[in-house]
Amino acid sequence: MGIIGLFVLPLLDILGVVIDLYFKVVAVDVILYWMLKYKLLTVHNKYSEKFMSILKSLTEPVYTKIRQKVPPVSGYDVAPYVLLLAILFVGSFITRLSQWIEQYM
Repeated sequence: MGIIGLFVLPLLDILGVVIDLYFKVVAVDVILYWMLKYKLLTVHNKYSEKFMSILKSLTEPVYTKIRQKVPPVSGYDVAPYVLLLAILFVGSFITRLSQWIEQYM
């Protein structure tokens, strides 16, 4: 492995971890949304409200960008699911890129 691979692979690994964590944040946001919608969970204490506000601050800016490009489908917001698919695509791309760098660099 060349000098480029020695510098790029750790960066790709860190990027992969960040993408994996963000995927989990978005997945938790989607799950909590459905649990709140069907009243399986209620948010009435200060800790759960703080947790929900942190989730919204992490996800809502990206949802807003996606909503500008992808309109609701039959009145249903698909932005979280588009984001999850995009995160899966980018994560897969980074994994393949790091494998390619290990093999050819």
